[in-house]
Amino acid sequence: MEMAGHRLPEGSWWDWEVIVCNAGELRLAAGYDLTYHHGLEAVFADPVFVSCPPAFQDPAFRAPTAEETDRLARALGETPHVVVAFEADAGGPEPVSCLVAAERLDIRPGLVRRAPPACAPAVPGPRDWPGPPLPTD
Repeated sequence: MEMAGHRLPEGSWWDWEVIVCNAGELRLAAGYDLTYHHGLEAVFADPVFVSCPPAFQDPAFRAPTAEETDRLARALGETPHVVVAFEADAGGPEPVSCLVAAERLDIRPGLVRRAPPACAPAVPGPRDWPGPPLPTD
């Protein structure tokens, strides 16, 4: 699988989710199950156009059409450095067409663990006393 000239590493990149979206960065996480961790991040630096759902599955990345590139150039006043186009399953009856334009794209493979939800019970940490618990009487 390839994304804007970047070959994605081998893996099961079924689930995708937007984990950071601000003026300086759009970060997509990918993996086979995003509940506890993800194994790939696509980081768009300085995004100038984003049209994609917050979560999607099984994207089919492709080169942008001439019409999409022309539309972006007219709207932005210049042709963006990186344009990523894809169709993906966003939970509806038909796949959705997505388009992202940015200054740069970095692909970052590697396991990233997710923080537990706020409602999750606290996991006991290491004891700070070297022996058995002291009596409280």
